[in-house]
Amino acid sequence: MNIAELNRFIVAAKSNSYVGGGMASAACRMGSHDIAYQQGRWRYLDSYFGGTDFAGQEVVWLDSEPIWAMNYFGRIVEHSLIDGERAGTVIKAALSRMYAEYSRFLGGMEFEHAFGFYADQNTGDCSHFSGREVIVVSERRAYELDYRGGLIRP
Repeated sequence: MNIAELNRFIVAAKSNSYVGGGMASAACRMGSHDIAYQQGRWRYLDSYFGGTDFAGQEVVWLDSEPIWAMNYFGRIVEHSLIDGERAGTVIKAALSRMYAEYSRFLGGMEFEHAFGFYADQNTGDCSHFSGREVIVVSERRAYELDYRGGLIRP
């Protein structure tokens, strides 16, 4: 398996799922919200629970073998500063830009939006990483999400 090819697929999958307004799939677990994407031998699933406070997991399969996963937990920290809809708008705008302009999903990002300042910091690469994204409004952290993931090995 080629890491560069995996990275390209993950960017395509993320661009065509939550960030790109992808169609919801049938829930694979009771109460989950699922968005799937497939391209040739590659398959991707983002499955999460919740709304303004949420937890989820993304998985990539190659030829029906799970090879990569990421888990995450996000929440609105200050409801008086931002709601779930506005946070989603900021996140989608920032990540859409990163995927389109930089063809990557890791590496950090800062993005100014009318609803708040988005910043992402992470360490590692596609094979093993962790990070945090935040939205700052009026110089206060209004939203946060922690994530980690990497290759799955037998």
